[in-house]
Amino acid sequence: MISSASKVSVSGTVLTVKGRIKLLRSFDQIPTHQYQGYVLVIDGKAGDEFGHWRIAVGPKAHEEKKFRIGDRLTCFAVPVEEPEKEWAQFYRVSGLTIESRGSESENCPAYPDGGIAPSLETYRANGHRRLHKATCETSCFRCPWGLTMPTEIILDHWNPSKKKWRYETHCYGPRGCDRYKSGPPYKVPGRKSGMVYVDNDVERENEELGEADE
Repeated sequence: MISSASKVSVSGTVLTVKGRIKLLRSFDQIPTHQYQGYVLVIDGKAGDEFGHWRIAVGPKAHEEKKFRIGDRLTCFAVPVEEPEKEWAQFYRVSGLTIESRGSESENCPAYPDGGIAPSLETYRANGHRRLHKATCETSCFRCPWGLTMPTEIILDHWNPSKKKWRYETHCYGPRGCDRYKSGPPYKVPGRKSGMVYVDNDVERENEELGEADE
């Protein structure tokens, strides 16, 4: 397994492009977000190893290059030092070059099987709903809206250094997608044993929409 902090050569074909967003939770507080950029999932080579790799890139890079499925690229990148805090496996990219472009049919707005991942402002405006983990990894693998997000949980308001990390899967896409499955609500632990907050985000949104229709 690649573990060096020095840059390695990475090359391959883009399989999907996802938003790179971190989630911050603190018991029963409304989650906050860090909209950092994008993650390119590629099939290719990192150093001397072959496989699927996740590479973090900045919003400016995506704005300029408009990465899409089928792009063949090369770059140098640093392995992530704290994997629990990143879904990407590599970051601090340099020398990124697109050797050839994917199909022109993928040069279109985001849709369940690909397209160009939207701006971070669009992700923010859409908001998210929890997404079943298995659905995110299968039916939503190519979809730019279905994200795996590193989530920081502050366990104690009075001692912010007391925290834990986990991955959560969420959908930022249009409501009504026939592939969408919510999965169970996320549970957020508190500072005392047995303290648990259940985040019923999907149910809460449905109630709000119902009230708006009345």
